Amino acid sequence: MAKAPVIENIVRQHAEMAAHLWNIYDHHLLHPDDNPDMDEERLARLVERLEAHLDGLRTAEEAGREIAQALYAEFPEAGELFVLRMLSSSQPLKVATLNLERVRAYLAATLPQQS
Repeated sequence: MAKAPVIENIVRQHAEMAAHLWNIYDHHLLHPDDNPDMDEERLARLVERLEAHLDGLRTAEEAGREIAQALYAEFPEAGELFVLRMLSSSQPLKVATLNLERVRAYLAATLPQQS
């Protein structure tokens, strides 16, 4: 069976949205009082959306990783690096099972220093 073609604009949207949703998720966990409307149900839906965008990138395989890498090269920020790291795992990782302290330490150590 032939593979479906990769539509680069759609895959880039997956990368952009995954990075954005990670930032929202992480910010909420660090500062839960900033958005009192973010209850458990909304947070669970946010994680589901984040997982879906990561799955879209994984489905695109190497093209998904290349597009995520290009996005990080363009915007070397925490969300974009998070997406790259999630795609580099040999087994898909679930956001809800991540050790967030380790994730944050990795992002802080790996991101270019802002001047």
